[in-house]
Amino acid sequence: MIFKSSAMLKNKYSTISKLAKESEEPIFIIENGICDGVFMSIETFEKREQLLDLSVSILEAEISRLNGKPTMSASEARKMLIKRKC
Repeated sequence: MIFKSSAMLKNKYSTISKLAKESEEPIFIIENGICDGVFMSIETFEKREQLLDLSVSILEAEISRLNGKPTMSASEARKMLIKRKC
């Protein structure tokens, strides 16, 4: 985890931005000794959003499966995908 002061974010934005891009991690911003916010590069944010969307899709599929909705085998899914490409 990376922690930086709010003053550093204000006074040295480009340094924080470069660190966020290089580290590909969120940077926790501290104000008066308390974690007040998080700064991250847009690329890191977009990757996290994609992972979150994927996690939600997987969870929804698992809930459907547990509720008895029909499933398909890997070979059935592969055939379906091949048909969609045509």
